[in-house]
This record gives sequence, C-alpha cells and structure tokens, in this order.
Amino acid sequence: MRLRHRDRLPLVPVVLCALLGPSAPGAMASDGPQASTSAEVVQLFDDAAKATETYEQGRRTAEVQREKAGRLQRQLNALQDELDTIREEVGSVARAQYRTGGTLALTAQLLLSRNPDELLRGRRLAWQAELAVDQLLGRAAKASRRVSLAEGKAQAARRELDAREERLATIKRSIEAKLESAQWKLQGEADRSVAAGTCSGAVQLGRSGGKPPRGVAWVAPVEHYGLSAGFNSSGQRWAKRHTGQDFAVGIGTPVRAIGAGRVISVSCGGGFGIEVVVQHPGGYFSQYAHLAAVTVDQGDQVRTGQWIAQTGTTGNSTGPHLHFEVRLTPYLGSGVDPVNWLREHGVWL
Repeated sequence: MRLRHRDRLPLVPVVLCALLGPSAPGAMASDGPQASTSAEVVQLFDDAAKATETYEQGRRTAEVQREKAGRLQRQLNALQDELDTIREEVGSVARAQYRTGGTLALTAQLLLSRNPDELLRGRRLAWQAELAVDQLLGRAAKASRRVSLAEGKAQAARRELDAREERLATIKRSIEAKLESAQWKLQGEADRSVAAGTCSGAVQLGRSGGKPPRGVAWVAPVEHYGLSAGFNSSGQRWAKRHTGQDFAVGIGTPVRAIGAGRVISVSCGGGFGIEVVVQHPGGYFSQYAHLAAVTVDQGDQVRTGQWIAQTGTTGNSTGPHLHFEVRLTPYLGSGVDPVNWLREHGVWL
C-alpha cells in the first residue's frame, strides 16, 4: 500500500474488496443505521480531529521540552567536568605541598633566609601558594553550587517531559477507544441493514462539511487516506479484475462527492454493500461502495466536496475501506481508471 497522505488518526487495517456481481442503480430507502449513530461517529471524528490537534501541539511542545532537557543535561555534564578538573587541580597542589613539606618547608625557608631579598621571596611564595589554594577551593565551591543547581533544573525538565508524554499517551488512547467503539457500532447497524436488503434514508448530520477551496471543481473522495488496490489489478477475491481504486480509511470516515452532480442511486446488498452513485455533467458517473451510512437520497443535488456518506466494510469486503469508481455509465463494467481520470481533472492522489 502506498501512502499518499498520512491520516491524522490511526487507520484501521484495510484489506481488499471483492466485486462479484453487477450493481444496478435504484434506491431502496427503509430502516437501517440509526441517524444518531452515524451523527455520533461524525461528531467523534470532529472531536478526535480537535483532540489530535491538541495532541500535535503537545507533541511539538514536548519536542521543545525534550531539547531543553537535553541542553540542560549537556550543561550539567560540562559543569561536572569543570568541577572534576578543579578538584584535580586542588589535588595536584596538595600533592606538591606534600612532596615539598607543605607550609613547614616554606617556614624553614623564611627562617634560614640570609638576606631580605630571600625573605621577601619566601614570603611571596608562601602567599602565592596559599592564594592559589584558596582560589581553587573557591572555584570548586562555586562549581559545586552550579552543578547542584543545573542538576535540579535537568531533573525538573525530565519530570515535566515525562508528565507531558504521559498526557499525550492518554489523549491518544482516548481517541482510539472512542472511535473504535462508535465505528463498529455503526458498522454493525450497517451490516444488519444490508442483510435485510434495505438502506436508510439520508442521515442528517447537521452540517454540510467538505468545503473545498474556491475555484476547485474536483476533489478526492476522502481527505486522508492510503491507496491500496488499484484499478485493473488482479486478486483471488475478484471475479475478473478490480474495477476501481480502494482508499484505506477507517470506518465512519466522511466520503465526499468528487464533483457537483445528482445522486442517481442509493442501494444496499450485493458485493458492494451500501453504495452511492452520482451522475456528473459531461457524462461520467462516480460510485462509492462498502459504506456504513449515507447522508444523501436519490435525486439529491450535491456540490463538490459535499459529504455524501461514511465509509465502512459492508458487502463483499474483509476490511474497512472505500471502493471508488469512475464510470461511463451507471453500471458496473463501464469503469475507467479513476486515478488517471482524477489526474486529468486536476486531482493528484
């Protein structure tokens, strides 16, 4: 699978869809997935997206904090090295004094001085030795205080970083748990709908969604995805060859109309499960299959980028994904390579 865009949320593992029978347009509206469940999943996606933004902001802050902790640790190491050097110098002076008899040798030199110059030299040497020792001890004391202070800062930075990373992990676990629960609830209701051979009417989500930039006539059917099985590829699960492009996405992901048009089919059953077919100006049709819920009815006019469904794994599918086709007619068997077609219309997958 080639990832074109990385999703903001963990993707449910996706396997290939199987297309075993013809699909004719014709809507069947009856009981099916509850609107509240579908809306709940969309709301969870919104909440998860916001939580993901919070997560990403926290992650970036954690990176800054990690660099700060590393910088403080490097400063601590440098100060520790300086302290070790000073202590080594103090030790060297002490060893030198021990070898020369320390202050006793200097006292004897002063007592045995034969003239004032020798006396002054001896006193100067004694004073310089004591001054050197005092300075070294003073430097050692200051360095020790700096090391202690730096160590406290480094430990505080590490504790703050650990706490932040734990909060991030909690946010991520919460996102995953909520989405998984709601997604599979939605999918269960969709499976029961398909088994009964009926589809629900349009689920009112209370928002239009999918606002593309101005001047854009065509968009990809989902915003964040990985590309899996491509057009005309072969596999054991297809009667002949794959007739569309699969998008690896999790259950409940909003599906967008690739362009303006009219919904000519909302149907259930068969290999495609719940599917939507849209007719576009210029004679082409787009098909969206293995859905968990739809937000449009047959005959609805749709805009470019409008949310028309939510992804699932209904029909002959062994994992959550969107099966997408571009066709010359509404019927299976008239598909063209959707990747090339979208590219010709300014959309690069």
